[in-house]
Amino acid sequence: MRSDKLGETLLPKRLALPIFASDALSSVAYAPDEILLMLGLAGGAFATTHSWQVTIGVIAVMVVVVASYRQNVRAYPSGGGDYEVATVNLGPKAGLTVASALLVDYVLTVAVSISSGVANAATVLGFVRGREVIVAVVLIVLLTAMNLRGVRESGRTFAVPVYAFMIAIIGMGVYGFIQHFTGTLAPAESAGLTLVPEGGEELTGLAAFFLLLRAFSSGCAALTGVEAISNGVPAFRKPKSQNAATTLLLMGTISIVMLSSIIALAHWTEIKIADDPATQLLRGGAPVGDGYVQDTAIGQLATTVFANFHLGVIFVSIVTGLILVLAANTAFNGFPVLASILARDGYLPRQMHTRGDRLAFSNGILMLSAAAIILVIVFQASVTALIQLYIVGVFVSFTTSQTGMIRHWTRHLRLERNPKERRRMQRSRVINTIGAAMSATVLLVVLITKFQAGARYAIAAMVVLYLLMLGIKRHYAAVNAELAVDWETDRPTLPSHVHAIVLVSKIHKPTLRALAYARAGRPSSLEALTVDVDPDETRAMLTEWSRHEIPVPLKVLASPYRQITRPILDYVRSIRSDNPRDVVTVYLPEYVVGKWWEQVLHNQSALRLKARLLFTPGIMVVSVPWQLASSKGAEGAWVDAPPGGGAGRGGGGGAPPPGPAPPPGAPPPG
Repeated sequence: MRSDKLGETLLPKRLALPIFASDALSSVAYAPDEILLMLGLAGGAFATTHSWQVTIGVIAVMVVVVASYRQNVRAYPSGGGDYEVATVNLGPKAGLTVASALLVDYVLTVAVSISSGVANAATVLGFVRGREVIVAVVLIVLLTAMNLRGVRESGRTFAVPVYAFMIAIIGMGVYGFIQHFTGTLAPAESAGLTLVPEGGEELTGLAAFFLLLRAFSSGCAALTGVEAISNGVPAFRKPKSQNAATTLLLMGTISIVMLSSIIALAHWTEIKIADDPATQLLRGGAPVGDGYVQDTAIGQLATTVFANFHLGVIFVSIVTGLILVLAANTAFNGFPVLASILARDGYLPRQMHTRGDRLAFSNGILMLSAAAIILVIVFQASVTALIQLYIVGVFVSFTTSQTGMIRHWTRHLRLERNPKERRRMQRSRVINTIGAAMSATVLLVVLITKFQAGARYAIAAMVVLYLLMLGIKRHYAAVNAELAVDWETDRPTLPSHVHAIVLVSKIHKPTLRALAYARAGRPSSLEALTVDVDPDETRAMLTEWSRHEIPVPLKVLASPYRQITRPILDYVRSIRSDNPRDVVTVYLPEYVVGKWWEQVLHNQSALRLKARLLFTPGIMVVSVPWQLASSKGAEGAWVDAPPGGGAGRGGGGGAPPPGPAPPPGAPPPG
């Protein structure tokens, strides 16, 4: 797609909702399980009594966070999101802290969402069980391919499953509520089981309170994805800020309705979710054993509510699995945009800033995909293991950005004199203050309850990423300082002499072309250079050189140990050391081949020599290509086809285009 077609990729609200809100909406598929699972550690009665209290706490946090982020998207519509808010108001280090937290959280979003989707699929698709890792990796690859097609194209593809999930969960909730209030709602499949506390002992006092905090922190996974809209404001149609704020409100409202209905139905149907179902769940006083398969809360609810409508059970199971997979799409939109902004600011490699063929940030998409696949393999696609690493990063960004927004409004209030505007800013500051306080509280709870369970690994990853980005920034700053021109002292001066050297391995057409090209440059001195590795071949070459009266002197370097690179380097350096203001230009004949395997058979000596010469000051290396017959027509793959993966665009980098590889260091064929 042409760069001037970028406006055509902007999203209306109906597509922006499934693209940016799929993560937050999908969290209702696993957040209830995590709440019930944590509470289940204290026994079934404890879970039944306190699940609604934990849910109210999660909903309260969601309301505040959504209201706070509506202020963010209006104040900072450029797409920097939490990173921009923190950088502008709290300084670059605070912004980098937020960025590292978000990047880690985006990777975990993909890993958790895909793993959760596979786990749900395993409840209805028996062949998936035992192959979760393979299926998860395949799904990540498919999502990557879809997102490389562009934001708008992926949005159209994913919109139908996301809306289908909303219809399925809200429809199941409405039908379940009708059954409950008419007295026809049956108990769940696990209602007849007894859920005993882990270790067999009831939790009381401080231990019970700590378990409530763990359940609350796990339930707060429902808030992940809220920040994605603030990073994606530039992708909305105009008015961008208003459309983004409206989408945030829709997302928050729908998430709250779905989460509340699932927890309420789970309470009424007496669903039991155990961390270790084989030992914690009893049937007739005896453990159910390893043969018992524990379905998710949504799976059990669908079976119960649609007991007489099997198609409803299948529909809920399919769309739940799909939404959990597609929830990762939020990260595929947020991560590349944030990485692009960080690359623009010099904290990530510059090729992350460039768009690919379909105007998507292809390099960021590929990096996210690779990191998520590694996580899925390491943690064996276990949702319970991955969820412990989750949400730390997102609440770091919540807390920091809301603190930054408080300073933002305070700064603007000092300058604003309009009473109406001042009242609006004061209301916004109050909202952000409440959001910062609540986010900080949740972050503290998450750190306390999840640190030993796995959150420490996420924190360590954030620290490593923070230091890595600082190192990249320092490198770019050092390179820019080194390359900057001081117009007072860095006036370009011509070299005293130019010594041209043509490297010769044998007398053939590439050698004659290199000699002619070198002579055309009219250097101060010109000579051909060869290394005496085989005395017989060297004598034959000297004889032929004289017989054809080639008008360039040929110098032979001795090499008793049959080395090629070392004698040439020593000779070139000797010329340079004798005349520091002179320049030595080395002409290197090279073959241009059309097949990848031919590259292995040619140019290896030239590659090694060129690599050494490039590190020698005052030496210019000129490649003189000679196209072999196999390279005919290969230039079309380089010239006619657009480069892929962001290659060749501003900032450089990316994957090379398809087609035969050129000789190392040589210009594209043709």
